Amino acid sequence: MVGGVTQAASGPSEDDVKTFLRPMEVPQPADNLSTSERVELGKALFFDPRLSGSGWISCATCHNPVLGWSDGLPTAIGHGMKVLGRSTPTILNGAYQKFQFWDGRAATLEQQALGPIQAEPEMAGNMGNVIRDLSAIPKYKQMFEVAYPGKGINNDTIAKAIAAFERSVVSTDSPFDLWLKGQNTMAEAALRGFEIFKGKANCAACHSGYNFSDSGFHNIGLPDNTDEGRFKIKAIKVMKGSFKTPTLRDVALTAPYMHNGQYKSLEEVVDHYNSGGTPTFDNLDPNMKKLNLSKQEKKDLVEFLKSLTGAPLAITYPQLPVK
Repeated sequence: MVGGVTQAASGPSEDDVKTFLRPMEVPQPADNLSTSERVELGKALFFDPRLSGSGWISCATCHNPVLGWSDGLPTAIGHGMKVLGRSTPTILNGAYQKFQFWDGRAATLEQQALGPIQAEPEMAGNMGNVIRDLSAIPKYKQMFEVAYPGKGINNDTIAKAIAAFERSVVSTDSPFDLWLKGQNTMAEAALRGFEIFKGKANCAACHSGYNFSDSGFHNIGLPDNTDEGRFKIKAIKVMKGSFKTPTLRDVALTAPYMHNGQYKSLEEVVDHYNSGGTPTFDNLDPNMKKLNLSKQEKKDLVEFLKSLTGAPLAITYPQLPVK
């Protein structure tokens, strides 16, 4: 037996199943319970570039479903082709997160939804104009009335509809999930990587639970990082240079990695953690330590990370309402 691999190869432990198995239901707020009409309305809005100031940027421009609901860029490109300072986080499994955005400045998907639309560097939209334009489209008026009867077209219903759609974007069963359910086996390398993930590498200290995120904020010592991150939202020293722990679901599809997109591959990410990080802002997360992983252990860890990626979520592009 090497690092518990023999036990893992026979199947998951009860603790593994309890910790990492998908919850029975997707979390949703009582004042915006999901319906098919709300999800369809939110999808139309999510893909509609008319919500932006230029009329050619939609939420889906950056959160592209064929790129893991991200954009494949180191950092996002916004209004006027402006290169932004942070990468586009995937919206996959956003329903399971306690905070939205890299710095957690929104607590819910509803609070998050209008932020990028109105942000000048991102979509540069004006909500007054958006509401005016949507209200002039009969099909949109009908869709809003069906989804939110009597509520009209306003900031609240637009945000709720987009959030309802985003809440429907959840990961499919990956090889790891099927292994947890006893429905398949995983490659030996991935199983060894799982033991390293929980043990020697201590990845599970932050990438925990079904969504592989503790919803916490950590300074992981990225070289040359000057972005204060969460500190700008919560001004306490430990938050300087800290960013939200991202989900690892479908992580093979969301390169490049980190809030600034500085690593092109999972191998580079593992090398970073193996190094223990670079002290920045004098508050390197205490979990960041040199790991002394061997070449084989690093390969196994990458194989486990790849096992967290399932088949792409089936989605059809909406027919946008026109006047």
